[in-house]
Amino acid sequence: MYTIFVGSKPIILTTEIKKETNFRSFLLKTVNIGKVIKLLNTTSLKEVHLIHHNPNTLLKHFLKLLPVVYAGGGKVFNSAGEVLFIYRNDKWDLPKGKTEKNESIEETAMREVEEETGVNGLSVTKELPTTYHIFKRNGTHKIKVTYWFEMKTSFKGELFPQENEGITKVKWLDKDDAEKALENSYANIKILV
Repeated sequence: MYTIFVGSKPIILTTEIKKETNFRSFLLKTVNIGKVIKLLNTTSLKEVHLIHHNPNTLLKHFLKLLPVVYAGGGKVFNSAGEVLFIYRNDKWDLPKGKTEKNESIEETAMREVEEETGVNGLSVTKELPTTYHIFKRNGTHKIKVTYWFEMKTSFKGELFPQENEGITKVKWLDKDDAEKALENSYANIKILV
């Protein structure tokens, strides 16, 4: 099973057929993804289930429905155990960005953290769950697949928000402040933090 977010509403990729309650079900092979996105964005519908018989090809079939953007990002801890957050588009987020040619996804994640926050001296401690969401850019819907890594750093320097990327704040947040920030964040980020 996979969850792809359209805003804060999920599209669930599944092999299970369930009685519809607060969701609608469609066959993955014949779904009109544009109509599904519109349903989620314009109605009170809570979620959509896309059904396919083979659990091993659910994601593969879904990723054929829209152009895919691959990204890498980091959940970065400092030596005080605080997590690095950015503030962009009036939401708290974790640093992430698109892959560049000839770079591994791990290199992407580390580069993006450095570019968006000014933090360096990063080391990856483990992989985190991959997240999926649909966004609209220049009138076209796309699927963003973000590979996440937990990182650590002993960086104590000044934080620099990458303003040309719309980032207005970069902060280290302790557990309580992170929980408050998550009240104004994205569904995918809530999964990671």
